[in-house]
Amino acid sequence: MIPSCLNLQLTPLFPSPFLSVNRLSLLPSSTFPAFAAKSRRLPFAATKAPSISTMAAEQENTGNLKRKLAKLFQLSLEATVPGEPDIEPLVAACTAKFGDYQCNNAMGLWSKIKGRPGIEFRGPPAVGQAIMKNLPQSEMIESCSVAGPGFVNVVLSKNWMAQNIQKMLVDGIETWAPKLSIKRAVVDFSSPNIAKEMHVGHLRSTIIGDTLASMLEFSNVEVLRRNHVGDWGTQFGMLIEFLFEKFPNFEDVNETAIGDLQAFYKESKQRFDVDAEFKDRAQKAVVRLQSGEQMYRKAWTQICDISRREFDQVYQRLGVHLEEKGESFYNPYIPGVIETLTNQGLVEESKGARVIFIEGINIPLIVVKSDGGYNYASTDMTALWYRLNEEKAEWIIYVTDVGQQQHFDMVFKAAKRAGWLPADDRQYPKASHVGFGLVLGEDGKRFRTRSSEVVRLADLLDEAKTRSKAALIERGKAAEWTEEELEQTAEAVGYGAVKYADLKNNRLTNYTFDFDQMLNDKGNTAVYLLYAHARICSIIRKSGKDPGELKKTGKIVLDHADERVLGLHLLQFAEVVEEACTNLLPNVLCEYLYNLSENYTRFYSNCQVVGSAEETSRLLLCEATAVVMRKCFSLLGIKPVYKI
Repeated sequence: MIPSCLNLQLTPLFPSPFLSVNRLSLLPSSTFPAFAAKSRRLPFAATKAPSISTMAAEQENTGNLKRKLAKLFQLSLEATVPGEPDIEPLVAACTAKFGDYQCNNAMGLWSKIKGRPGIEFRGPPAVGQAIMKNLPQSEMIESCSVAGPGFVNVVLSKNWMAQNIQKMLVDGIETWAPKLSIKRAVVDFSSPNIAKEMHVGHLRSTIIGDTLASMLEFSNVEVLRRNHVGDWGTQFGMLIEFLFEKFPNFEDVNETAIGDLQAFYKESKQRFDVDAEFKDRAQKAVVRLQSGEQMYRKAWTQICDISRREFDQVYQRLGVHLEEKGESFYNPYIPGVIETLTNQGLVEESKGARVIFIEGINIPLIVVKSDGGYNYASTDMTALWYRLNEEKAEWIIYVTDVGQQQHFDMVFKAAKRAGWLPADDRQYPKASHVGFGLVLGEDGKRFRTRSSEVVRLADLLDEAKTRSKAALIERGKAAEWTEEELEQTAEAVGYGAVKYADLKNNRLTNYTFDFDQMLNDKGNTAVYLLYAHARICSIIRKSGKDPGELKKTGKIVLDHADERVLGLHLLQFAEVVEEACTNLLPNVLCEYLYNLSENYTRFYSNCQVVGSAEETSRLLLCEATAVVMRKCFSLLGIKPVYKI
């Protein structure tokens, strides 16, 4: 049992005899704490060039409250200080009692204009008053006030809020999708190595990458989900020669004959390390493979196919879809890319190797090794070139461990030197490295089995499902449900628990893998959230009312304080998804989902639903909450459950 705890046109060349190496390893609110909105700020930048930091296209963001308010405050700021350049509305959601949102421009604006001739303001509060006075009338705003040094607080109209929630129910949650300014992105994630097991590091990359891809897809971006598998390099000569030796009729060999591919790899590596004659044959096999010799290509394909089938078992469990474009895909393009970079004067000789020097970094980016071989920098530079020029991606996102941060920083800086990427990181096309920390065991060390082996990912997921099923049986569900219902729920809860336990953490931090904690039905866990969704569905079912009919004929009202809090949180969904996309932080969405569940619980505890005079309105609020929760689950790669 597992312990619980980058426009050039290059013609592809024939695969080079050289080798590629595997890849995977604003205003300070604290100054005025009683008045300042204490929330993350999504700046509304007015840039001269298209910018990833602003992210939103000029078209209307139907569901984004923050952007709607920012447009109003932009007009107000232009009226308050006509002709003042580069003023960005600083709008933040409030958690204090003064309002729902807050505009925090007054102090910054005052520091720019004070002392100028003709300026009548006498300080930030007066600037704030002017910003409030010049704010255009809008049906979404109920009232405004100015607090402290000019903070403009906005209270939204509860009628407008109710109407917009009901409109979402009628028109669909897609109307709340962010509208981003990019059209196509590449998300490079998972990236296991052929003939090696997928481990918890691949789990983090796969789960985080899948969620980032899903959020971008929901935001109407075409996402190329790329699996950059390690399927090219010196290890294949070793594996092929061992395959020939062990199975003379290798074409008939399958997974059953080879057995554990990881063990097969270890055996061949041990042989390579101690047998000089075998090592010589293996090195020659690499050349024969990469020169295209048919027998070696067949053996390589066979090994890769066996590995892919093992990977697919994990991807099927996780419900993740990727398109493989591994190292071998880019290998034919490497010589042409290196030649182009050399002609640009970027590639220099250094200690027998060919390198690109990066300003500010004391080691060069080696693109051709001293023995003439290629490495993972060669492959990653070529992949970036291909994605920018052939696939026309505007944003390329790499999801790997934090240990590869410097490598990708060097690749991106080399691409900027080559003119593939703009110097300004706020402009696109853009490349980003999404780093993540380690998965730890209960002992605080890298998560492994008791025998110190890397934990097989498929086994890990199966264990989560088994424990989830056991908990359901203990609750008496085996007697109430069919075996199929039990299996499906155990799978949804078990796999969902593993995913959420990862995604809820800031990806840059390490986290401890603990089955008991992640499968707990209390606290910030997938189990708690899935059960909360199931309870909402149960309440709606027990009412005997059809939500589809209610949303056509009923009307939402937000008269009770807890109804209003829930309604406001629902309406903040679009800006949260945009923030999570912009900052590449899935935990932002997890935090929103957990808080949504908490707000719903308070609402349900204090507002009778079934049998009350407000039953129709409150059932619609229940349905809206369930709809938003299901979309959150979908973006996080978690299957919802409808009864528990």
